[in-house]
Amino acid sequence: MFGEVKRTGPMNKKTNPTYAAPALEKGLDIIELLSEQETGFTQSEIARALGRSVGEIFRMLMVLQARGYVAQDPVSDRYALTTYIFEIAHRIPTIGRLTAAAEPLMRNLTRKTNQSAHLAVLNDDSILVVGQTNSPGNNVLSVRLGAKIDLWRASSGRVILAFRGTEEVTRLLREVPLPKESTETKIREELAEIKVTGFEVRDSFVVKGVVNIAAPIIDHSGRAAAALTMPHIERFADAVTFDQCKTELIATAAALSKNLGGQPPAAS
Repeated sequence: MFGEVKRTGPMNKKTNPTYAAPALEKGLDIIELLSEQETGFTQSEIARALGRSVGEIFRMLMVLQARGYVAQDPVSDRYALTTYIFEIAHRIPTIGRLTAAAEPLMRNLTRKTNQSAHLAVLNDDSILVVGQTNSPGNNVLSVRLGAKIDLWRASSGRVILAFRGTEEVTRLLREVPLPKESTETKIREELAEIKVTGFEVRDSFVVKGVVNIAAPIIDHSGRAAAALTMPHIERFADAVTFDQCKTELIATAAALSKNLGGQPPAAS
């Protein structure tokens, strides 16, 4: 089973043999493999999955463990990623600035609407959740911080790509598999509509009864740097209407755009 682990993302990228760094590549392969499995892998499973010897993997795991990138469960002996990589990602100036600016605005949004909200960025061929705030009520629907979501099955991804260049959209349409129920023509039409309206409202791709409200966060270059999404759930005694939630989310995304020096789209 583990010898047939499907490699996705950066592990598929070819390296220039002129500048090969085998030890570094082994370490990165281990990190990328562990990122695909929440429960982790044993040392022998990692070796089989990567086609390496147990000795090679052992040395790399000891270094990664010493540096804090991976941790070993004392009961199962499985290795899993720590949150250290996520912490490093937040040191990137753009993401750090974005999440710092978003946190108080998202808290205010969830307090006003009693709905959860999350902040996501484009990460290679998927969407990465870099910020998440729960609603203050007892009934909560949220997306896990650090979660990676299929690009075409995320409202966040759609509103980001609606405000990206056509070349990038074309490349991703070519490289990232589309959902069975969709086509390239349909997605292009939907992205064009999002660009006109400035936001998207649609049924959740994964949870019945949930309606996603998503809006882009535009940076100084005029491109979408991220997306703010509210997975709206309807309660019997909600004091805030759906339209009010939509208005608040769009306003919050616009405030974040202005914080990044961008001009938010005019919502229609």
